[in-house]
Amino acid sequence: MTDHEPAPAREARRLSTKETAELLGVKPETVYAYVSRGQLSSRRAASGSRGSTFDAAEVEALAQRNKREPAAGSAPGELSVRTRITLIEKDRYYFRGVDAAELAARHSYEEVAEWLWTGALRPEVRFTAPRQSLASARRAVGALPEHSGPVDRLRVAAVAAAVADPLRFDLSEEAVLGTARTLIPTLVAALPPVQHTHRDGGPLAQRLWGRLSGREPDDPSLHVLDTALGLLVDHDLAASTLAVRVAASARAHAYAAVSAGLGVLEGPLHGAASGLAHRMLLEVLDRGSAAPVVADELRAGRRVPGLGHRLYKGEDPRAQALFALLEEIPQVHPALAAARDVVATTARHTDLHANVDLALAVFTVSCGMPVEAGETVFAVARTAGWIAHALEEYGERPLRMRPSGQYVGLRPPQPLPAPDAPLATE
Repeated sequence: MTDHEPAPAREARRLSTKETAELLGVKPETVYAYVSRGQLSSRRAASGSRGSTFDAAEVEALAQRNKREPAAGSAPGELSVRTRITLIEKDRYYFRGVDAAELAARHSYEEVAEWLWTGALRPEVRFTAPRQSLASARRAVGALPEHSGPVDRLRVAAVAAAVADPLRFDLSEEAVLGTARTLIPTLVAALPPVQHTHRDGGPLAQRLWGRLSGREPDDPSLHVLDTALGLLVDHDLAASTLAVRVAASARAHAYAAVSAGLGVLEGPLHGAASGLAHRMLLEVLDRGSAAPVVADELRAGRRVPGLGHRLYKGEDPRAQALFALLEEIPQVHPALAAARDVVATTARHTDLHANVDLALAVFTVSCGMPVEAGETVFAVARTAGWIAHALEEYGERPLRMRPSGQYVGLRPPQPLPAPDAPLATE
């Protein structure tokens, strides 16, 4: 080597799997999950050693990202979670960078779910329920009172399926994906059938139809249901999705994380919103005009169901996609006209557009489905998104979803309370 030749560059410092896991605050299995997702690169250890090694600088950079400093544009103290799953921007939304409405229109619900979980499409993929977990879920759901709602049944089915799965505590990516592909069809098959000739095989939308309607489905109606499921798979950090991520941050297994989402979904401001729109459309059809129905809603101090969304200035893209398909189904036209009457009536005074709850209500009303049908569709669809977020959260630092409370009560020290004494006030 001459004096002018550069000295060999010193090799970057390498960390073992154990050291990498400790630095990131995760389990060793999660380190390899980072590798499979392209967030870390690995190299086989030197001859005679087992395992892999990791570039220290790359690991330290990932650890810094995992501290989750507030994203640009977020207000101080506002919870902000970086995610690679869904982007909502300029009245459109995208799953892993792909237009979600186009994806749902061209691919089945199962294919959209696989894309959300893995970033890969699996044409003609079908999800099947294991016999043991399905039997357990059906027994548990069958023991519920007749007046139980669909989310009650889904939540009980999720718990029963979890108990039947001894491997539920395995949080590796492969295991969680296996859970996802069996839990969703288990939830659907555990719902009581409406049709005596319901099907437990075929696409998930076809199996779900027999739990929602006693009518025989035609291909256009099944396509609308399948597309609705795909459109509703995920919508960024909705309240139920945040609950799922909190559960996953505490390393709750996938069934428990889904149960957390189902608990929040039952709120009237979230998953039950489509039922309110369903009832409103039935009343519009009964009274022949939207004007008195809208007036009654406003007189009671309620918002008109199925209108407006805080994330979209214009029309909800999910509603746009469903309305376009619904126009092709003749039996939908009365309910579709009623929905347009609602929008036109309210447009005289407000600039609110139709959201996905109104489009879903047009579908459920037209197909003779019960008022809770939209909530059922929403819950089944969103289960795939919840699992995608749980998978993402399992790769993060544990228990990071722990905000600090701002105490506003009485300042200590306070005297010990006397028996039956009223609480002191400031």
